[in-house]
Amino acid sequence: MCALFGWLDYKGIVPHKILKKLTQALANSAEERGTDASGISYVRDGKVVIFKRPKPAHKLRFNIPDGTVAVMGHTRLTTQGNQKFNYNNHPFPGNADKEFAFAHNGVLYNDTNLRKEKQLPDTYIETDSYVAVQLIEQQNKLDFDSLKSMAEDVEGNFTFTILDEKNSLYIVKGSSPMFLIHFEALGLYVYASTESIMMNALKKVGIHKFTFSEIKTFDGDIIRIDSNGIITRSEFESYNNFKYNSWYDVYDYYDYYNEHEQLLLEMCKCYGVDEDDILLLLDYGYSCEEIEDMLCDYSLIHDTVNAIKGEEDYSDYYPVNL
Repeated sequence: MCALFGWLDYKGIVPHKILKKLTQALANSAEERGTDASGISYVRDGKVVIFKRPKPAHKLRFNIPDGTVAVMGHTRLTTQGNQKFNYNNHPFPGNADKEFAFAHNGVLYNDTNLRKEKQLPDTYIETDSYVAVQLIEQQNKLDFDSLKSMAEDVEGNFTFTILDEKNSLYIVKGSSPMFLIHFEALGLYVYASTESIMMNALKKVGIHKFTFSEIKTFDGDIIRIDSNGIITRSEFESYNNFKYNSWYDVYDYYDYYNEHEQLLLEMCKCYGVDEDDILLLLDYGYSCEEIEDMLCDYSLIHDTVNAIKGEEDYSDYYPVNL
């Protein structure tokens, strides 16, 4: 579980010091989903710049040059690829028909198989997310078609963000959460993995008082916001909307979820949550994605488990909708 955050300023009327403060506030707030590493990317003089370190966001200063149009950020909770080696951290650099930076919230389960099947180049980067960058580069283009192909090849839970050298921001929405808003009067889009991250950051900056609208994102969406603030959309066939063509497909589907459950049982220890509580939630009908999102709020898991064990009226303890 990690966090994505960022913004795109298409009118250029928001003061630079506010945008700089917003970047730091989003990064600090995003620590609720990961403190192992932090990073941002932006475009300077037509080149994609990436700054990342194996440190929590509050220990870094995210300086962006005046005139920056967009920032794409990430805070990391390590699942694969030692964060002490900075090349394993997000965002990752990529180069197809244009330069881009790439970030991922979630876990991919078939990265090793994909590298063999697609004959992808060897890399020293150990992080599962990087296979998605390689899949885009292999197609030698960054557009809706290449993102659709990549999103349908990978298996796991994910939401991806991509920033290209033209200051176009892409959001590829899988099962991992995403909260995207638009300040129309300010000419500003802001996004974060969760609403709580967003609102905490906006309040620190003071722009929560301005009117904004939420832009809904759904599993299977590919959204592009260009430097003029124009949104275009496409779709991909989500792995979570799996269609069975044979019993072999059904077995593959359950193998995927067994792997996800096992990873969840390993991750829960980092949050001080007992494996038995995770198993109880799984048995009760909570999905792996829902439990993963609950991990950032120990009290929510604690109250939900107690409600189930106590056979109380647990109608209020529904899975979080992030």
